[in-house]
Amino acid sequence: MPRPPRADEANGLYHALNRGNLRNDIFHKDADFAAFERVLHEALQIFKVELFCYQLMHNHYHLVLRPLIDGEMSRFMGWVGGTHTMRYHAHYHTSGLGHVYQQRYKSFPIQDDDHFFIVCRYVERNALRAGLVTHAENWRWGSLWRWLQSPEPNPQLLSAWPIPRRPRWVQRVNEPLDQHELAAVQLSAQRGRPFGEEGWVETTARRLNLESTMRPRGRQKVRVDLPERIKEA
Repeated sequence: MPRPPRADEANGLYHALNRGNLRNDIFHKDADFAAFERVLHEALQIFKVELFCYQLMHNHYHLVLRPLIDGEMSRFMGWVGGTHTMRYHAHYHTSGLGHVYQQRYKSFPIQDDDHFFIVCRYVERNALRAGLVTHAENWRWGSLWRWLQSPEPNPQLLSAWPIPRRPRWVQRVNEPLDQHELAAVQLSAQRGRPFGEEGWVETTARRLNLESTMRPRGRQKVRVDLPERIKEA
């Protein structure tokens, strides 16, 4: 089965995520989260990618980033996934016992307007929505906690945002997305479809060869016009 198309254009904004195989945990303890942050830091020194926000959960992670060279996000994500997998197997002595990740990473393009803020809120409140903390900023393994520290603790990961944060950002992150926003982000994450205003989504899908992400899944229903005499039988 052919792989679905993936956008990876210089200076685009993207949400990227990956999940443990069979939804198993890929971070078992604080040291695992910290080790992955070091992997991210190493990758950011090697590849021309800017990281704006992220959240590490026990069995998956989310990144919002911008590649500065065409194809750089794929190289960045491939290095992160491969390096983390190698170090995970070495630490837990699981080499040859199965995959760490369920598949290659997923991603979708984001329009650089309010839709960027919606995705960042979705990412930075992930632990809160999962009931792991009572306030989003208390989740240690994410960009909101890190952004509130001054200066940013090592290893430094975050780039300045392409558009300034909205006022009262922490309060906004703690407020739930409405159901329409939440469903739209989740659909883009599942399908890889662009996330933005309708006109921008259609234009971006055509330009980046992502039209297949816009179509409903499953076989198209075929309408069969019956002869009149059969209809009347």
